[in-house]
This record gives sequence, C-alpha cells and structure tokens, in this order.
Amino acid sequence: MPVKRNMDPKKSPMPVQDPEVRRNNFDEVALGYTYETAVIEAQRCLNCKNKPCRSACPVQIDIPAFIERVANEDMEGAYEIISQSSSLPAVCGRVCPQETQCEGKCVRGIKGESVGIGRLERFVADYHREHSTERPAVPEQNGHKVAIIGAGPSGLTAAGDLAKLGYKVTIYEALHLAGGVLVYGIPEFRLPKSIVQNEIENLKAMGVDVETNMVIGKVLTIDELFEMGNEAVYIGSGAGLPRFMNIPGESLKGVYSANEYLTRINLMKAYKEGSKTPIKHSKNVAVVGGGNVAMDAARSAKRMGAENVYIVYRRGMEELPARKEEVEHAEEEGIIFKTLTNPIEVLGDENGEVKGMKCIEMELGEPDASGRRRPIPKENSEFVLDVDTMIMSIGTSPNPLIRSTTPGLETNKHGCIVTDGDNGLTSREGVYAGGDAVTGAATVILAMGAGKAAAKAIDEYIQNKA
Repeated sequence: MPVKRNMDPKKSPMPVQDPEVRRNNFDEVALGYTYETAVIEAQRCLNCKNKPCRSACPVQIDIPAFIERVANEDMEGAYEIISQSSSLPAVCGRVCPQETQCEGKCVRGIKGESVGIGRLERFVADYHREHSTERPAVPEQNGHKVAIIGAGPSGLTAAGDLAKLGYKVTIYEALHLAGGVLVYGIPEFRLPKSIVQNEIENLKAMGVDVETNMVIGKVLTIDELFEMGNEAVYIGSGAGLPRFMNIPGESLKGVYSANEYLTRINLMKAYKEGSKTPIKHSKNVAVVGGGNVAMDAARSAKRMGAENVYIVYRRGMEELPARKEEVEHAEEEGIIFKTLTNPIEVLGDENGEVKGMKCIEMELGEPDASGRRRPIPKENSEFVLDVDTMIMSIGTSPNPLIRSTTPGLETNKHGCIVTDGDNGLTSREGVYAGGDAVTGAATVILAMGAGKAAAKAIDEYIQNKA
C-alpha cells in the first residue's frame, strides 16, 4: 500500500540514558526506537529506485525495501529482507558506522539529515527477537564441509552464508566464548552481549557447530583441518595483537593495551565485585588514540570509577577517526580530550607503577600519505599529565600463530594475510581469509562484507570441484 511520506528534514532522535546516570553503569546507552517512532522515521525514506544507500552497504542489504516494510508496519517482513543479506542485524544496527556508509549516501541527507537506517535496522532486529519464538531451520545439507577460524563478525557471517547453502560448517574459536571482538572488544553499554549470543544461537539453529578454546596453530593446524574432511578453510581470526609506541616506560605497571583492558572488562567482567581477573581502579587515566576503541576504553575507565579520563590524540578534533556519535557520548560523559598532544615517556614511581605521562604539544603540517595533515612536535612544549594508568589504543595487527604454522600462506610486512582480490583466496588452495586478518583493524561491517564475499567464493570453488 502507498506510504505516507514524512518530509521532516531531521531524523527522529534516539532516546538515551542520561549521561550522569550512564557513566556509572554498563547498561546500554542508546535505548532504541519505539514502534511508533520507527514507523515515523521509516516514512522519511523516499524509496529511491537507484538505491544509493544499498550500494554503500558492504553486505548489500536492500535498505529501501526493508524500510518500506517498516513504514507499512510489517516488521517481520522487514526482518526477512535484512536477514537475507546479514547474519548479524542486531549487531550492525548498533555498531556500524552508518554515517560513512549507507546513511552517507542517503538522498535525504542532501538537504537535511539522512534516514536513521541503522536505528531502523536495530529496531527491526530487536522487534523480531522480542516477538518471535522460532529459530531458523537447518537447511538441506549438500554433503560438503567447511571450517571457519574465528567466531568474530567475519567468521560468523561466512558461516551463516555457507550454512544457508547447505554446508556443514564448524567454527573454531580461540576464546571460551564465541563472538570475537563483539564480546571482548565492544563494551556492554554499546553492544549487550546477550544480543550477540542470540545471533550466535540463530547460527547454531541452522546447524553451525562452534568449538571454543580451539587455538588454530596450536591445538590444530590448517593442514589438519583439511585432513578432517573439510574442503575449504576460511580464516577470520581478526587482528588481536596490540601495537605500542616503543617509548620509555611502556613496561611499567598500569600500562595496558586497549585490547587487554577491554577484554578484562567485557569478557571477564572485571567491573564486578569478586572478579577473578580484576583490573586497576584508577584515579586518572590517559587513553592514547582517537578511534572507536579509544572511546570504548575511555568510557569504560570512567565507568570503572576514574575521576579524570583523557583522550590523548596527536591530531585535532576534526581528524578524530571515531564515530561522531561515540565522540559526542564520550564528551557528554565527561571524557577530557587532549588533542594535538603526543606522549613521549611514561613516568614511574619507586614501585614501578605509572605516576605520570610526559607529553609534547603538536601542530598540523602538510598532508601525509593518508591525506591527513601530518602532526609535528612543537618546540619547548613538553608537559606532564598526572595519570596513574595509560591505555594504548593505536591499532592492532594479526597474531602470527596461524601464519607461522601454515606453510605457503603469504603475508605482507604487517603480518596481514595476502588475498587475491575481493574473494578472499589466499596463496594456499582452498584457504580463504578476510576481515581484520587481511586488512588490519577495521570495522565490523567491513569484516562481515569480507566473510560474505569469501562464502560465495568458497561455494563456487567447492561446486566446481564436485
């Protein structure tokens, strides 16, 4: 039926917890659209014929079609459309950088604000979870087996797409809980872990097996996975090896990588009384970096009781790579931004614990190879920041275990697996890879896109052999 268009130039606001309340808890910050708000927001979509939003979606969701269903109050129909392309809709609706992807191409954004595509995807996924009791059925099996390494967004997506095609899929996850970065990296206040586990249960209902505590390269090798009857292997093991600045004092007590800090809090619940993996309750914390992970670490530190939390970033506010929404939420929660600042030494006390961080002020010069203006140290501008904890969030690289135990697997100088184009094929026959293991640290949705492309290529490879 024809939809009544809503020509309001602004998107419907997302209700959130009050900053003064949420900075003291780990509950989800964004509260989600109501049914009525979702319908009103969906009516802002013009249902464009050329679908520019879809072309900007790494997993190619038919965005206008699902939004049209929401506008017509057919929420289950909307979910069916999304789930044809995405195995993790409730996750993507929360953590995808929509402003630089689908919403960045929305026609409504030319003379106003784009349609709240991510908010609508989240609403549809949550509505389905809350109102449907049915799990997906096991598709008809085709007699072929595939192994997936890593139960993060890339591996889960590849597993879901292959399972739908009838493959017997087993995911091998190194940690004790499936989800990858979705469970160890992204805090509860941005992505509740119950939602991640629900998405994983949907995959299990389709017949996907998940083996945890399986460190590939140590418990089993890729060659052994083939010996077990798998006809192809997909490596979606992520990039969990943290980088440091190699400045004096980085080995002091109280210096963490963002990976360790967030894993202890998110996966091991270090914020709870009696935790077996406690984390330091700091007074003054510096987080070095400006991406989403830095925002997550800083906001987590505030919730752990820190009085002052600083984001220390060598460029300016305009150059911050984190999502605008995450920066705004951090500012609302009292995070202090020390931009155009770079650490040069971590200072310690007689017990070997952090007692301060020596920094230097920066200024922006000419653009570098990335197109961003290069930060240059200012002369005679050194100062000491009073902190007792330092969290490094300047990027990660793939763990070397898989590449060191897989003969013939080509990697580049950064330790990332080399693949042939967009299909994920590596230098080893039948071995595919994608996500952060190939690109280095990137976004959840790009990892999902790589998993989707590799699943298609794996299917073609196995069917051509049959």
